[in-house]
Order: sequence, then C-alpha cells, then structure tokens
Amino acid sequence: MVYFENQSDLEFGELGLERLIEGMSESLVEVYVLNDNEMIELNRDFRQKNELTDVLSFPCDAVVPNLPLGSIVMSASLIKQKAKEFGHSIEEELQLLFIHGFLHLLGFDHEVDSGEHRQKEEEMIRKFGLPASLIVRV
Repeated sequence: MVYFENQSDLEFGELGLERLIEGMSESLVEVYVLNDNEMIELNRDFRQKNELTDVLSFPCDAVVPNLPLGSIVMSASLIKQKAKEFGHSIEEELQLLFIHGFLHLLGFDHEVDSGEHRQKEEEMIRKFGLPASLIVRV
C-alpha cells in the first residue's frame, strides 16, 4: 500500500505506484513530493550534504507489526527538471525515483553494494516499460 502526498506545486496525473511494488511488500510506503528547501534540509540533516537531491529514503528500522516500511521524499523541482532533460513525463520520472527509493527501503544500497541495487532497478524499469534514463545516470 502507498500513501502519497504532494506538498509542492508540481502538477501531474495518475502515478500507479501500487502496481510497481505489488508482491514485493505488504507494508505501507509513504511518499512525499517536497519543495527544494525541505529537501535540502533533510539531505543536510540526515546525510550531512547541504545540497538539493532528487530522492531520499527513510526506512522504518523498528520491527513492529503494522508500521510502514518507510518514507520516500522527492524533490518537485528535480522531478520536473530531469523529466525535461531526459525527454519523458513527470509521472515517469516520479515512478523512476519511487522505484529507486523503494529499493533503498528494502535494503538495497548502490553506494555500498556490488551492483544489486542498479540491477533490480533495471529489472523493474523494464518490467513496467519505464524510460531507461535512470539506468544510465551516474
């Protein structure tokens, strides 16, 4: 199940995020689209990087029944910018970032693994017919 809240002025249509995680988790995943100031603040507070980033994931570490798997926050301005840069829709960019963040909630971490995170992203992107732009990003 996905709880989605747009706290920005970014406009978009249907996202279908539930279908992207079907069969992978029965826990709630919270998703928030935020403005730049909130994203910079979260990135600074939790990653010690005082800069804008496109997506952050916050897993719920407690093993307690019925708690969410975690939260994913995304930058509205970078969603819009990257969609334009890579020539796909805002909805597709948001779905790509959701996949990336969701895999972090499941424990994948491209910063320390041997390519498993990127491999799973590529598998999901192909399965759902999404643009391959996330695969080629550095």
